[in-house]
Amino acid sequence: MAKVAVDHTRYSKQLYHSLGDGGALVMSLDSDGRPNPMTIGWATLGSIWSLPICTILVRPSRYTFSCLNITGDFTLCLPYPQMRSATNFCGTHSGRDHDKLAECNLTGMPSESVKSPGIAECGVIWECRIVYTDDLNPDTLAPEIIRSAYVGDDYHRFYYGLVERCCADPNFEADFFRQSEES
Repeated sequence: MAKVAVDHTRYSKQLYHSLGDGGALVMSLDSDGRPNPMTIGWATLGSIWSLPICTILVRPSRYTFSCLNITGDFTLCLPYPQMRSATNFCGTHSGRDHDKLAECNLTGMPSESVKSPGIAECGVIWECRIVYTDDLNPDTLAPEIIRSAYVGDDYHRFYYGLVERCCADPNFEADFFRQSEES
């Protein structure tokens, strides 16, 4: 079933639920144009510079870090709860060594406004063009966050993506919460 365009804020509640319960998937392209999904647990949707912005955080040690810098855009894909095994795999295996789409039986889906594809099996896709990046400065970060999130000094880069388009499965909301209750 074809996805339909929706307001970028419409499914923020489901996104935040997913981020705290298995994660969401970020897609970008590597230097060979190969799609690479990565699971993330930290992201925000909001308004910055009076624009719809999706912010994601990626560590320099991740393969996705170089992909984002090459592509200049990304898609944020909201998986259904039944996709937990795929989000687990994409969060624990590197695109350097695996074709994660093939190994998880996921399908890349062309985007309308960015180069990076979405994931057809996901219920919602935010298409984002990177408009700003910033590296986390540990000198200004609370010590308790450093102790809990940065034991290895692998500090994230923030990617601010202008939401160019958001699309969703027509029955996403009902299907998402039904699957949440079943899992």
